[in-house]
Order: sequence, then structure tokens, then C-alpha cells
Amino acid sequence: MFRRRTDQPVPREAAAGQARPAIRAALTFLHRWVGLFIAAFLVVSGLTGAVISWDHELDDVLNPHLMYARTQGPSLPPLELARRIEARDPRVRVTWLPLAPEPGGTLAFGVAPRRNPATGKLFEPGYNQVFIDPATGAEQGRRAWGAVWPITTETFVSFLYVLHYSLHLPEMWGVDRWGIWLLGGVAVLWTLDCFVGFYLTLPPRPAAAAGPPKRARRFWSRWKPAWRIKTGGSPYRIAFDIHRAFGLWLWGVLFTVAFTGFSLNLYTEVFYPVMSKVSRVTPSPFDLRKPADLHAPIPPTRTYGQIVATARGEARRRGWTAPAGGAFYSPEYGIYGVGFFAPGGDHGGAGVGPPYLYYDGRDGRLLGDRQPWSGTAADIFVQAQFPLHSGRILGLPGRILISITGLAVAALSITGVFVWWKKRAARVKRRRRAVA
Repeated sequence: MFRRRTDQPVPREAAAGQARPAIRAALTFLHRWVGLFIAAFLVVSGLTGAVISWDHELDDVLNPHLMYARTQGPSLPPLELARRIEARDPRVRVTWLPLAPEPGGTLAFGVAPRRNPATGKLFEPGYNQVFIDPATGAEQGRRAWGAVWPITTETFVSFLYVLHYSLHLPEMWGVDRWGIWLLGGVAVLWTLDCFVGFYLTLPPRPAAAAGPPKRARRFWSRWKPAWRIKTGGSPYRIAFDIHRAFGLWLWGVLFTVAFTGFSLNLYTEVFYPVMSKVSRVTPSPFDLRKPADLHAPIPPTRTYGQIVATARGEARRRGWTAPAGGAFYSPEYGIYGVGFFAPGGDHGGAGVGPPYLYYDGRDGRLLGDRQPWSGTAADIFVQAQFPLHSGRILGLPGRILISITGLAVAALSITGVFVWWKKRAARVKRRRRAVA
């Protein structure tokens, strides 16, 4: 009898064949436990994302008393209306100033609390949006956008919106970004798991040696079932097929949503620093400043009127044709921004958003701009993150696709947990039989 010599090297093909099952087993282990860890988060994010793709439309349906003006007529100057809001309640500062109403609509002003000099903390006015009838200047209502409780028709959509990206985790130790960081980490794991899940759908063994056409046909014939759902199978088989097929058919969209979820939630902490290292990114004024403490907002010395007038002149000099549609002030950074768009053009339209000019809140100097589809390739990539995540880059078709994807994400998470539970129950049953 002849015995194979153990000192001879193992052929490369044989070694690869031995390593491949071990790699697959390791990736299966990672996919299982990463999936179980992020499943609950993805169910919440998927279902809320499917709804908030239609946030403005749902707000119009649920809250007509806030969204539609009660009287018709020409609008009073929005700058004067903003002054009246701050005069009625000195505890707040207008942080979003719409410069023209949509036809038949109210003017929705955003407000933020000022600092209480007696306590050193922010006031708690209990609201952050004010809705004004543009023809009369009458206040039609207030609400706390994104409030945790109580959930009413006025706060329902915004509650889901904030839940989607931060889980409403409260401020702790002066930091209010814990939920944002948590879901950013979940998005990182999800992004990496997209590749692991795709690899695991591939046939576990290569096709037998053959010519390239036959090899491709054999590979596809073995991979094709992964794209299908066998509706006549058992509940376990149907759940497994849904989990695998949905992941394949929507893989590109799922990866895009996962990656942009990471880039948006961890923009300052990870995404922008990494992008700056690997490519040439033009920093925005917000990238160049350190945010102020939450309870120490930066008060401006320039008014909205001064900033808007300066921005309109700068836009004419640059040849921009769109009107000034809205302005904001960021107390966290001490920066004004003026956007140029038609009424309602700042939401729901295709593309990467309208152009903006940014000004210092203290001295009024021009700090920079944001011009859609302009700048380096990295600049455009950064601009596209939110439009890609929300589907708004494609307009209405993109929003429909994102809603479908949100439901698919929830289905993938639920079926993944179900498949794991059924397999675990089978393993436990086999172990009990072996012991018996």
C-alpha cells in the first residue's frame, strides 16, 4: 500500500477549495450576528423612512389648519412678520425665515430658544414652529416639530422624522447627538453587511471545469434560484427566499441608503474627515467652525434684513435668476444662509437642492456658497448624500422607490430574525434528541 507523502505541498486549487468553506462559515457567522444586532433599528428606520418620504404631503393632509392660509390677498413683508414673532415672545429667535408663501399656504417660521440670562440655560418655550397667515399677519398656530410627547396630528410626521435618524434619545451631559451616533454606527455595520450578504447568495462551489460560456451558464443556473421566491414552500422557505431575493433585487438601493445613512449621521465625526483625506473637498463654512455649546448659542449682530439685501445683490451680480426663497440663522455656528428658489422649491424637487449664500452673523461678510452640481467631484458627491438617501435626487420616482425600499428593509430584518429563530429551534431540537 502506498501512502501519500505529507511533506509534499498541497496544490493551490485544493488549498483554495479547503479555505473557501471556512471563509463562507465565518461570513455567515458575521452576517447572522450583525443582522440580529441591527434588525430592530432597521425595522424602525425602514418603516419611518417609507412614511417620511411624503412628509410635506402628509402634513398638508393632517394639518390643514396650519398649512393653509385662512384669508386670501397679497403677503405682508416676511421680515416684518418675523419681527412680530420675536416681539410677541422674547424667549425665541427666528431661525428659519420663508421669504414668499406657496400659493394658498401659510408662512412657516422656524424658531429656537434664546439663552436665559438668569439660569445660563436655554428657555423652554414649548414650540419651534410658528404658522402665520401671510395676508393678515395673524398667527394660525404653533407646534413643537419633532416633539416626543404628546403625539398629535400636528407632531406625528415630525415625530417619525426625528425617530428615523436619532431614535429621540435625550440630551445627556450636554450632548444631544447620542441617537444620531448610534444609528450612524448601525449604518456602518449595515453598509459592510451588504457585501457579506451579497457574497453569501453566490453558489457555494464553483462550476466544474468547462469553457467560459458553459461555466457562465452553469454558474447562472445555480445562482438563479436565489433571485426567486418559492411561494408554495413552507413559511421558513418563503421567509428565506424573501430575505435573499429582496436583498439581491434591491442591493444597489439598499447599499446607497446604508452608506448615505452613515455619511449623514457621522458627517462631522467620520465622513468629512475621511473624504478630506482621500479627495479634494471644498469645506463649507460649517466645516471650518467649531459648534458652540448647546446652551451658549451665538447671538447675531446683523439682521435678516441686512443679510437678505446683501445676498440678493450678490445673486444678481452672479447672474442667478431664482428669487430668494428663504433664509436661516444657525445659533450653533453663528452663520446666516440665504437660499434661492421658487416658493416650495426647497422640498420635493429633483436634483441636489437649491443654491445658497452664507454670511457671518457678526460682521456680515460672505463666507461661501453652495451651488448645485458645482465644484470638484468630491463636492458633488457630498452634495448628493441627502438627495440620494431620500430619493429626492430623482424627484417623485425616487421618493416612490425609497418608500418601497423602506418596506423592503423592514421585511429583510423581520425575515432574517425569523430564519435565525427557526434554525436555532431546529438545532436545539437535534441536541435534545442526541442527549436523549
